[in-house]
Amino acid sequence: MTAKPQFALFDTALGACGVAWNDVGLVGVQLPDADPADLRARFVRRLPGAAEAEPDPKTAQAISAIRRLLAGEPRDLIDVALDPCGQSEIMMRIYRITRAIPPGRTRTYGDVAAEAATDARAVGQAMGRNPWPIVVPCHRVMGAGGKLTGFSAPGGTDTKLKMLAIEHARLSDAPGLFDDLGGLPIGVRG
Repeated sequence: MTAKPQFALFDTALGACGVAWNDVGLVGVQLPDADPADLRARFVRRLPGAAEAEPDPKTAQAISAIRRLLAGEPRDLIDVALDPCGQSEIMMRIYRITRAIPPGRTRTYGDVAAEAATDARAVGQAMGRNPWPIVVPCHRVMGAGGKLTGFSAPGGTDTKLKMLAIEHARLSDAPGLFDDLGGLPIGVRG
C-alpha cells in the first residue's frame, strides 16, 4: 500500500506547473497554467485526499528536471520514477515508447501504435489520458504528416507548439528559414 499522494506547484518558463507523488513515484503532472489556483483545484479533484506539501528529494529532482526542460535544456526525463498504478499494460507500453522520444523530435500516432502493436486510436486515448504530461512527452506525438491534433492541456495546441519550440523540434522535413542549403542563398535551390 502506498501513502496518500502529495502535490506541489512550481514556476517554470511557461507558467505554473504541478506534480503529485507518492512513495512509488509521480502519480500526476499538471502542465503550465496561468492560474495556480486552477492547478491546485485540478489536483484536489483528481486525487481526493491529496495534500499540498514540500517535495521529497526524488520529487525535487523531478521538478528541477522539468523546469530545466521547459527553460530549453534538452532533457528526456526518463529517470523520473512514475507510479503506474491503475494503468493497463498497453497504456504503459505506449507511455514507455513515448518517453523514449528525445527532446526536439516527434513521432506520429501511427509510429507509436506500430511499435506498441496497437492502433493509432489507442495511442490517441493514451495521450489524452496521460497522467504525466512532460515526463511522458505526449506533446512530441503528432498526427500523420506533422499535423497538430487535439491537445487537452491548458492552452491546447498553442501549449504543445510552445513546448515543441522550446525543444527546437522540427514539425516537418522542409528546410527552415535559417537552414544551410549547401551555400546557396535563401530561395535558390538546385
